[in-house]
Amino acid sequence: MRRGTNLPRMAGFNQTVILDVVRRADSGLTRAQLARRTGLSAQTVTNATRRLLEQGLVREEGEGSRLGPGRPGTLVHLDPRGRYAIGVHLDPATMTFVILDLAGNPVAESHLPVPRPDQPERVVEGIVGAIEGLVASAGIDRALLLGIGIASPGPIDVERGIVLDPPHLPGWDGVPLRDAVQAGTQLPVLLDKDTIAAASAHLWDPGVHRSSEFVFFYLGTGVAMSLVIRDEVVRGASGNAGEAGHFVVDPAGPLCECGKRGCLGAVLGEGILVQQGRAAGVPLPEAGDVVELDQAFTVLCAAADDGDARAVEVLETAGRRLGMGAVVVTDLGDLDTVIVGGPLWSRMERHAMPALEKLVASHRVPSSSHAVAVLGSPLGSLVGAVGAGRLVLGQAFTPRPSDLLLHA
Repeated sequence: MRRGTNLPRMAGFNQTVILDVVRRADSGLTRAQLARRTGLSAQTVTNATRRLLEQGLVREEGEGSRLGPGRPGTLVHLDPRGRYAIGVHLDPATMTFVILDLAGNPVAESHLPVPRPDQPERVVEGIVGAIEGLVASAGIDRALLLGIGIASPGPIDVERGIVLDPPHLPGWDGVPLRDAVQAGTQLPVLLDKDTIAAASAHLWDPGVHRSSEFVFFYLGTGVAMSLVIRDEVVRGASGNAGEAGHFVVDPAGPLCECGKRGCLGAVLGEGILVQQGRAAGVPLPEAGDVVELDQAFTVLCAAADDGDARAVEVLETAGRRLGMGAVVVTDLGDLDTVIVGGPLWSRMERHAMPALEKLVASHRVPSSSHAVAVLGSPLGSLVGAVGAGRLVLGQAFTPRPSDLLLHA
């Protein structure tokens, strides 16, 4: 049962409201401006700002514009060095690590191959060691770390922090990844699905787009997508929304393991693209595991960059097929923006994007009154890790009304 508002918690809630407003301001805000934007009293703003200054989360610098008699107020800015968050992206081929400052910007990063993907204990040891090494090399005070966000292939149990048998991570059924990393680092950890974390990265900083309704396509070892509606990522009943690998985009395409032809996973997976490149005559190395497969895909993209028409055609075809999926989803949701990102996309974008843009632009529905923007994520291969870290920051910045309630 819930009862009333707990006034002792009100101060922390208001402080979070102010911190979030300051973060979103381009050039700082005076206390008077903060009061107007938040609807809080001048005294409440002063008290909350003082606490934020004491905690090193904001700084005062410069003066606001003079709007009347008296001296202009001092501007309050977010202090990016006040706190940090760590983001981890576990892909079956590569582990990516970033440290984000309080503004959500990467200040350090590292990339490592996954040590024995079929042995979760070895992978957890690798994650913990890489985090400790990155924090030490960046010279970050551990006392300033808010926590760690991990973006993992799905499906996952978000509430319990458990990875539930991802198709590209054999031996990972029921792995308590969140608790294992938390025990190894002694830092708070949250676990989320990779495509949801990646889409969330673009809600934190919408500079790449201006829409509150978009679809994000994630291309990594697997293929997935996330819908964002009214600035909220659609999570689904279990937090595993976005499994788009068996979404048919080309009925005449390659046979999928599910028995259908032309599923997104079957036409855009790393393995099929490498296979198509090899069949077209592109000299590619043999691949015995996911790490070697990822290396072969890198060679395919490099060949396209060097002008190999056969490699270019493979990647352009992938772009057209992605476009077939994009137009169905944008029509269905009446969306005006498509964003694509992930470890594969950052290497193939140069050749796949023009084909994707052309197909989407040529698709016109009589009932639609708007164009559809097609954008590549500016975060490149870091998108999953940055999204995971920004989810940690989001917990510190997002005012939650539930925090005001007592639970009996």
